[in-house]
Amino acid sequence: MAARIGMVTLADVKRRQKVQDTTFDDSITESHPPEELSNQVEYDEDNDGPVVFICGKCKLPVGDSLSWAGSEDDLNQIHLKRVTDNVLVGKETHIYEPIKRASCLIAHLTCRGCHSFLGMVYVSTPKSLDSKRFMFCLNVADIESYMLGSANQVVAAESPKEPVTLEYRSIVEQQLTEMKTLVVSMAQRLEDIEAGLQE
Repeated sequence: MAARIGMVTLADVKRRQKVQDTTFDDSITESHPPEELSNQVEYDEDNDGPVVFICGKCKLPVGDSLSWAGSEDDLNQIHLKRVTDNVLVGKETHIYEPIKRASCLIAHLTCRGCHSFLGMVYVSTPKSLDSKRFMFCLNVADIESYMLGSANQVVAAESPKEPVTLEYRSIVEQQLTEMKTLVVSMAQRLEDIEAGLQE
C-alpha cells in the first residue's frame, strides 16, 4: 500500500473514525473530569492506524487523531482536544459569531514553522456553545494528513549471514593494523619527497 500523504477531507477522517457525541445538560456536575465530557474516538476495524495532521505548507505535525473531538462540515473544520507545540495560539482575541446572537471570543492558530493560519480556538462561548470552548478547530484546507503504517516499510539493512565471531574480529583487527602501517609508511615517504623538493 502506498503512503497516504495529502489533503484531509472530512469524509476521509470520518470513514476512519466513529465519533460518539456527548451531550452537555444540566445534570453534569463539576465532579466529572473534563476528559469524561469530551467525545470519544472508536477506530473502525479496517483502520490501519492513527492519523497525524500536518501543516499544509511546511509539513510540521500539528496534531493527531488520538485527540480527535469531532468535525464541523459546514465550516470545513476538524476539532482536536490537543495540538502539538508547533501550533501557536494568538495573544489577541477576536469576536466571532458562528450563529446569530451567539458571539464568541476566539484566538487564531498559526504554525510555528511557517506562520500560516491553521484555524482557531474558542476562548469564550455562550452556554449553547460550551462544548466548543478550548477546542482547537483546524481548517481542513490548511492541513494535510498522514496515516501511520500506510507506507511500505523496508528493513534498514540486511543482517549478516554469519554471526560476528572472535576469529572474524581478529582478522579485521589484523587488516586494520596492516592498513595503518601502510598509511604511516606512505606519510613518511611523502615527507621525504617534500623535504627533497625544498632543498
